[in-house]
Amino acid sequence: MLLELEQDNLQDIISENDNVIVQYSASWCGNCRIMKPKFKKESRENENVTFVMVDAEKFPESRKLATVDNLPTFAAFKSGSLKNQVQTNKYDVLKTLINEVTHN
Repeated sequence: MLLELEQDNLQDIISENDNVIVQYSASWCGNCRIMKPKFKKESRENENVTFVMVDAEKFPESRKLATVDNLPTFAAFKSGSLKNQVQTNKYDVLKTLINEVTHN
C-alpha cells in the first residue's frame, strides 16, 4: 500500500501498521524525484508493508519521527518504533532497508 501524506499524521499511520517505510522528500529535490518511481515499485511488490510519501517541508511533526538532515531520507518503522533510516539516492540501499522490516 502506498500513501501520500496529506496531513501531519504519520505517527497515526505508524501506530496502525506493523511495517512502515517512509520517503521524506521535497518538491525541489531532484534525487527525491529519481527515487519516487522506485519507491512506488517497491510498494507494489511488498504487500505486507505500508509505504508513505512525506513532504518534509509541509509536515514538521512527521519529520520529527526520524532524523531528516538530507533528502531523500528513508525511514523504516516496525511495530511503532524507528528501526533504521538512510539518506540515499541508491536503489540497493533502499531495498536493504525494506528487507530489514520484512525479514526480521
